[in-house]
Amino acid sequence: MSGVRIGVDGRSLRAPLAGIGRYTLGLVRALADEGVELRVYVPGPQWGAAAVARAAVDMGQARRRAGRLAWWAWELPRRAARDGVEVFWGPGHRLPPGLPAGMARVVTVHDLVWRHAPETMARVNRWLDWWGMPAAVRAADRVAVVSEHTARDVVAAFPEAAGKVRVVSPGVAPAPVWPLPAELAAQGLRPGGYVLFVGTLEPRKNLRRLLEAYARLPEALRAEFPLVIAGGAGWGGVAVQRWAEELGVAPGVRVLGYVPDEALEALQAQAAVLAMPSLYEGFGLPLLEAMRFGVPVLTANVASMPEVAGEAGVLVDPHDVGSIAAGLGRLLGDAGLRARLGAAGRVRAQAFTWEAAARAMVRVFEEARAARRGSGA
Repeated sequence: MSGVRIGVDGRSLRAPLAGIGRYTLGLVRALADEGVELRVYVPGPQWGAAAVARAAVDMGQARRRAGRLAWWAWELPRRAARDGVEVFWGPGHRLPPGLPAGMARVVTVHDLVWRHAPETMARVNRWLDWWGMPAAVRAADRVAVVSEHTARDVVAAFPEAAGKVRVVSPGVAPAPVWPLPAELAAQGLRPGGYVLFVGTLEPRKNLRRLLEAYARLPEALRAEFPLVIAGGAGWGGVAVQRWAEELGVAPGVRVLGYVPDEALEALQAQAAVLAMPSLYEGFGLPLLEAMRFGVPVLTANVASMPEVAGEAGVLVDPHDVGSIAAGLGRLLGDAGLRARLGAAGRVRAQAFTWEAAARAMVRVFEEARAARRGSGA
């Protein structure tokens, strides 16, 4: 898009990065590598992660929540207009209401948790999506979604948007197989010798049932394969350590908290199994990140997860502890199955690249610009 400036809502680029932030960072970097002229808008200096996105950053000075909301709604659009932005992209479900009429707009919808699993969301985030997503979908010239499943969800919720929904799946970058950091090896972890969960600790991730399923495994399997929980604290009273103690499996559970990228890649590359039996996901990026290393996955048979896992995983009923336990037992008890699924996962992951995502997003930006011009707005 030579000569066309794209504005980006960079609020998800606040460390530590969660799923939408990782998606935004990966796509912004890939777009910059494709030569797209980007300007990323962030509300304040605490959004330092935006600096590694390889794009120009415009930083506000808003610090409190109310000030950041006002900055996003009105100051950000003013700055984007000042900078000559022609297409504005909201990568996290919402668009600022104050964008100029002539500025094309694209919103990315990752999931519709607020409709399909509202009880798993923090109240303020549920309200923001309930209020902001319908308005953004109506206002957008194009709606990017991360999976075919999310595309169907969006069209079911907003039938009038059917003609402007486009799938732009995330990518995964090749990565070396880092050795496990010494502090992790000191916890008794060995290559190929643990089950890994990656994600924010929140109700939607279904960690209580995962722990209950792990507790049902034969003691010999638990001794051979500890359960490693890697992810920042979320909300909703997810108390992994306490639950592990209640279930009598605390010696086999390692709760690591938020793990930096290099250590996380080492954990992903050397796991025996990646377990992600979530109640709902719009995509499920940790599945893809593990599959690139040839690690088999256990995941839920609902929402987008079967679409992502393909033939590389074991699908389970996320509401049934017995189903999760049976899937784990099957994988951990059969090294040949793990090898076959891991090989299939490595092949599947190669189809998801950030370069392909960037090229698809450029087409979305071009369509949005043409649609806005054609509307005479």
